[in-house]
Amino acid sequence: MKIPTSEEKSRTRTSNIIMVDNELDVNITIKTALEENGDFEVDTFNDAESALFAFKPGHYDLAILDIKMPGTNGFQLSRKLRKIDKTSKICFLTAAELTYLQDIDSDIINDLRTDCFVAKPVNTADLINRLKIILSQE
Repeated sequence: MKIPTSEEKSRTRTSNIIMVDNELDVNITIKTALEENGDFEVDTFNDAESALFAFKPGHYDLAILDIKMPGTNGFQLSRKLRKIDKTSKICFLTAAELTYLQDIDSDIINDLRTDCFVAKPVNTADLINRLKIILSQE
């Protein structure tokens, strides 16, 4: 394993991620995987209201949001986050089949301006690769 030089370390930018899922074990598993295997710092929340309170413009590069949560769902939360910071990227988690998204009106999907949908259970290696690609795009 190659140890990065100080120059390589300085070029590596840590991405700040906010993750909202009402399942504590999902938050812990994904947070641990992202922080141990990628250049990510992850703040997790179990409900939309706590996440909204913590969300600050310009701080988070990406939000990972569970679609189905009690109270405010992931779609509703994404709209609220976009009002605070239009530049943060959005990735949705879903325990349902991704094919059900075909039933959602495409205008709604376009309005959400999402960057990805990820099915649960999450393959963390795939998620890390996808997030690195998404975050590298302007």
